[in-house]
Amino acid sequence: MPRLALLRRAVLGLGGALLAGPPDCADGAANSAMALPQPGDLLVAETSGQSPPPRPLRPHDLPSGGPPVLAWPMDEATGTVRRGSRFNQVLLVRLSVARLSAAERDFASRGVVAFSAICTHAGCVVSGWRASDESFLCPCHGSTYDPGAGARVVGGPAPRPLPALPLCPTRDALTVAAGFTAWIGGSTGRTD
Repeated sequence: MPRLALLRRAVLGLGGALLAGPPDCADGAANSAMALPQPGDLLVAETSGQSPPPRPLRPHDLPSGGPPVLAWPMDEATGTVRRGSRFNQVLLVRLSVARLSAAERDFASRGVVAFSAICTHAGCVVSGWRASDESFLCPCHGSTYDPGAGARVVGGPAPRPLPALPLCPTRDALTVAAGFTAWIGGSTGRTD
């Protein structure tokens, strides 16, 4: 078989495999773990192990005024934690209601606001906190976001705010009301 035909066959085979997806994605649990946060999902604290089972976070579990807590959405019906994609990581912080903008209050639950934890600059995980002005800080390139004003960019190279994750105003658990308000991820194509 000519070399060009072999190359074409290999490329077509790889393309077919990519379209089919990884073999374990045929499993419903794998699909559920990869799915973005869904209305009704509960937010659970970031944990490295599965034992004990994750417990849904409540507003009073978060310290008032920060620092933020990294969390994952969990399908309440199946108990599947949606940690199959890093794009599902959520930043939670509890602020005084007076510190929240009017628009932000609509997305909050008892002062708790939720945002994508993925920086809009290079896609790093926003894990820092600057207590002096209650702002999120991305450790990769120094972008800072104001969680009380819709996570708007207040410093650094990030081109847009962190997408918000609207929460239901419930007393017992932090529950997702709707999906992220904008596209998640970095804008530079970099991943450092």
